[in-house]
Amino acid sequence: MRKPRAGTSGAGTAKEGLLARGAGAAALLGAAALLATSVPAAQAAPPAQTPAADVVPGTGTQTPALVDGLHESADAKAAPADAARGHLAAKESRYRIADPGRDLTPVQTLRQGADETVRLQQKYHGVEVLGGQYVVRMEKQDGKRVVTGTSGKYFTALTTSTTATVAEDVAVRRAVSSVAARVGGATLGKKDIQRAEGAKSAAGAALTGTSGGLVVIPRGAGVLTYRVTVRGTEANTGRPVLQDVYVDAHAGFPVLQYSRIKTLTAPKPATGTTAHQAVRGPARTQANDNPGTTGTGVKYSGDKVPLNIYFDASAKQYNLVDYARMAATSKNTLHTWDARAVDVGDASGQWPSGLKEFTNAGPDYSGDATAAGAVDAHWAAGQVYDYYKNVHGRDSLDGRGMGIDSLVGVTLFGGPYVNAFWDGQKMVYGSGDEQYKTLSADLDVVGHEMTHGVVENTANLVYAGQSGALNEALADYFGNAIDVTVSGTKMDDPDSGLIGENLCRTAKPRDCAFRDLNDGRTTSKDYLGVSFATDNGGVHLNSTIFSGALWDIRQDLDPKDPLLADRLVYKALSTYMTPLDGYTEARNAILAAAKDLKLSGRQQNIVKRSFNAHGIVPGWENAIGVDSDQLFGKLNTTGTGTAAGGGWWATSKSNDDGTEPYSIWAGKADGTGSAKLISPNDGRFHVYPATDGKSVVWAAFGTSSLDILSRPIAGGPIKKLYTSTTNVQNLRVENGTVVFESFDPFGGRHVGFLKPGDREPTWVDGGKYQLGTALPSLRHGTVAYAKLYPVGDDYKIGVETYDIATGATRLAQQLGEPQAIGQTGITGKNVFWLADENPADQGQMAVRRSTLAGTGTVDLSPEAGPGALIPFDLTASDDAVTVNTLLPDTRYRNETLPKLWQFSADGTRKERVSCNRGEQLYPSSAGGRKVVWLDGTTGFTDLVTRDRPAGTCS
Repeated sequence: MRKPRAGTSGAGTAKEGLLARGAGAAALLGAAALLATSVPAAQAAPPAQTPAADVVPGTGTQTPALVDGLHESADAKAAPADAARGHLAAKESRYRIADPGRDLTPVQTLRQGADETVRLQQKYHGVEVLGGQYVVRMEKQDGKRVVTGTSGKYFTALTTSTTATVAEDVAVRRAVSSVAARVGGATLGKKDIQRAEGAKSAAGAALTGTSGGLVVIPRGAGVLTYRVTVRGTEANTGRPVLQDVYVDAHAGFPVLQYSRIKTLTAPKPATGTTAHQAVRGPARTQANDNPGTTGTGVKYSGDKVPLNIYFDASAKQYNLVDYARMAATSKNTLHTWDARAVDVGDASGQWPSGLKEFTNAGPDYSGDATAAGAVDAHWAAGQVYDYYKNVHGRDSLDGRGMGIDSLVGVTLFGGPYVNAFWDGQKMVYGSGDEQYKTLSADLDVVGHEMTHGVVENTANLVYAGQSGALNEALADYFGNAIDVTVSGTKMDDPDSGLIGENLCRTAKPRDCAFRDLNDGRTTSKDYLGVSFATDNGGVHLNSTIFSGALWDIRQDLDPKDPLLADRLVYKALSTYMTPLDGYTEARNAILAAAKDLKLSGRQQNIVKRSFNAHGIVPGWENAIGVDSDQLFGKLNTTGTGTAAGGGWWATSKSNDDGTEPYSIWAGKADGTGSAKLISPNDGRFHVYPATDGKSVVWAAFGTSSLDILSRPIAGGPIKKLYTSTTNVQNLRVENGTVVFESFDPFGGRHVGFLKPGDREPTWVDGGKYQLGTALPSLRHGTVAYAKLYPVGDDYKIGVETYDIATGATRLAQQLGEPQAIGQTGITGKNVFWLADENPADQGQMAVRRSTLAGTGTVDLSPEAGPGALIPFDLTASDDAVTVNTLLPDTRYRNETLPKLWQFSADGTRKERVSCNRGEQLYPSSAGGRKVVWLDGTTGFTDLVTRDRPAGTCS
């Protein structure tokens, strides 16, 4: 719940860019570099031969998204998957799948009575297609089998080559570098010493990458990528890292990355199953022939509840191990583990060493087991298992009796950890703090995390953007449905929709609940366009729009039998939804499931009305307004930045469907004239631009190295200035001199510059592999940057200026003892920077200013006190300094998203640059009070501007 340092987005660094939008799959992958929001793309032409069935056309494909109302014979003797593929082959004119036997591989068959649901994974020339999953629904009885419907995504427009030209080890290195920049690139601090020292040995590396092989991202003709899983911990915060990064296999640029850790609440800025690493669990108590016994436990609430436990005769003790529930099926167990000595970084994606079962001398648990949250976790896991078994006929999370493990009480560096998550194999519950109990102490939280396991083993909704918001919405819905069912809470209770309200130690339930399914949020008023760097593209931010609609359905569908709504939503999840579904597809899936369950016309209208009330209707994405002026729209890029200078702007852009590698464009900051293409379309990704109004410089990612290139805005040849085998970012240019930041193989960061005619850079810190300088700015021949330097046996962090003509350096006066420095800015009068003197706070940093001589240092915005900000980027002119910042708040909402605040250079004025409700990133001063930035409000990645701030936006 605490807001960690905003280390996800540094000025000019590889911050995750805002994504383009598109219905469903396009919401994640479509025309932009993989969006966190969505807007419908052009509909594909309908099949040439219209079948006598209800058909919903697919988007960007000739294969229908949904076919309903079928009753067509299928091979009754074949295996279900073979019968399903045989149907698709026989109806090629409808589905446009040329060879289902070759291009669709079985993922799962779900049988419920006479119903069979077959999930098939698309392969393109033998390579997995991300999110390409098609579902065939059949009935088999009395020796006959019929197909009743199909749904999902099969991408017919793929033509990309499946031969990689980037080496796999290069892709892994670039994936790790990209994640490192996202989680720590916004500051330079003393934590970087530990990270760099650790990186010098494989055993000590903070982040490691493992390739999962080739995957095609289905944008347009397709993008061939390596899927690299990056694991480790954030150096600055200690939070666990488990991210999938997709690196273009033809150019080597990371085009998509998102976290696979499915948390209860959104970790503030700082999951498919196929990429899971095999992980061994801890040694389990052996059950021999004893199916277990029963005992009791006292929950946090004081209620005594029955528990299935196990008596270990050899140790003469009782363990929180439930052998009874799955004794008749898989013989697996529900285990509750004591993780109070485990750091959260060691619990994500792996089994931490030293785990022990909760034991007791007798069968009745209380005291320590109660305070640890173990009783609640064990009891609640059983309740969730029973709900899915009794209501939906599902045996455990995977439907096949998998074991259920709960790790209770993990900490963050030995301190409080207020979150919970499912990591693909187990539930992990944080220790809580002075406000929150252990996170397992509320049944809806346990139901939420276990439902992530159910989702992963059914529709497997990709945990990013709209599909990720659906993942969270379904986890909230079922978690809360289980809670109110077990507790007997009435659906018309105003607190029935609260998530986590029973975790409060002292506050009222509504004051500390994580979310409210009755919050009334709608797409038109509340949807927030954000990047994958923020909450995985808004998976928590935007979830209650959809879960609220589902909760309305539960309230109204059948007041006497709320479980009818649960069966409806589960039917849609298990037999209709597929990995890249967005809001509109999920609405269609639930409406189709309502017909399948033979709900009445009145009940189907209730379902439609609930979605309509929350604005979940076709084309909902088009009703979002802004207060800024667009300079360049629909960039369809991610993590590339923008720049302004000399009356011009520069940015990266892809093509309309996001399949082309990025090109650099430039235009006038006043919006007049037409944009100019600056870079070549040569198959490389051209990113991180900078301009002074005379020329543009940028980095071009190639198969094994990257080049710094330059070209005059007026036209002329492109010049290669420097070639690097490691990453470079934070480019700046002035009168032909180029400044940039380089990353060495050991995690060190170094600022260098190239004067006109130089073939090799001059490093301001004296040479590579010396820790460390970063986050440069350039004005009038002087470079400002953050500097980490040794003083005796310790290190200090400060801001230094470097005169390029003379080599003279000056350290700016500090007001205290900074532990980290953020982005710098330099003008003709002052140096500005972000300073952090208290890493233990919520991430606040001071906005600081000194003279060019390094004297007269003052804070324009203090690190502590009312109005303190959590800034992570900065840009300056002689008249104003603009910071990209969050607000110190424990919960995400519009006001706490990354926004732009502007201060007058003398600090007397503080205003919001824009009142747009989406995410605002990559600000760049265009002179005076004018700023350009990338804005995600509309769901597209748009380059926008304002001539002056908008005010307080209150």
